[in-house]
Amino acid sequence: MTYCVGLLVDTGLVLLSDSRTNAGVDQINIFRKMATFVLPGERALVLLSAGNLAIAQAVINLLHDAPGENEPAKIYCVKNMFDAARVVGDAVREVHKRDAAALLEQGHEFNATFILGGQIRGEAPRLFNIYSAGNFIESTADTNYFQIGESKYGKPIIDRVISRSSSLAQASKCALVSMDSTMRSNLSVGPPLDLAIIRRDEFKLHTHLSIDSTHPYFSMIRTRWGAALKEVFSQLPDPKW
Repeated sequence: MTYCVGLLVDTGLVLLSDSRTNAGVDQINIFRKMATFVLPGERALVLLSAGNLAIAQAVINLLHDAPGENEPAKIYCVKNMFDAARVVGDAVREVHKRDAAALLEQGHEFNATFILGGQIRGEAPRLFNIYSAGNFIESTADTNYFQIGESKYGKPIIDRVISRSSSLAQASKCALVSMDSTMRSNLSVGPPLDLAIIRRDEFKLHTHLSIDSTHPYFSMIRTRWGAALKEVFSQLPDPKW
C-alpha cells in the first residue's frame, strides 16, 4: 500500500509520497513513488503514483521515452499542464492495452492512480488526479488537494487546516502531519518519504527531500502532534450522560 498527497496553494505546490510497497513481520519493500520532470526556468512537474508498482513503473518509463534520437520526451514539449496530464493518461492507456488482459488472467485488476502537479511557463501551477482509465480531474478552488493510496487516515487534518491562502510552509507541515497520521494507523505506509515543493513562477524544484524516520523535523512533528492531540482531548469537557 502507499499514501501520496498533493496540495495546491496560491504560492505553489507541495507533493509528498511514502516509499513502502509491502509490509509484514519479515518483509518490507521500498520503491520510490515520486518522479520528476524538470527543465529549469521553463517547467517543473512532479508525478506521484499508487497501486500496482509494475504498472506505475511502466507508465513512468514511457513518459521518459523520447520519440526519436536527440529528441526530448513528449512531456517536456507540451505547452500546458492539461496537455501534460493527457500525456500521462495516454501512457496509462498504452500500458493498459498491453498488460490489462494478462493481469486479469492472473486474477489482478489493472490498478494504478497518479497525482500530477507542476507549473509550465505561461500559466499558473496546476494539480491533477489521473485514474486507472487514463482520464483525470483537475484541482479547483473548492478542492485544493488530491490523495491516492491509503487516504482516509490523513484526510481530516487537511480538510480542517488547508485552504488556497495557506503558505507553502503550512502546506508542507500539514502534509507531514497527514502522513504521520496514516503511518500510525497503517503499517503498509512508511518511510523514507519524498517531499517536493514547487514555488510559483520559479520553474524548478524549490525543495526535494528524502525524509527518513530519524529526520529531525519529521521526528518533532510525530512527537509534538501526538502530545498536542492528547492535551487537547484531555481539556475537552466530559459528556454528562
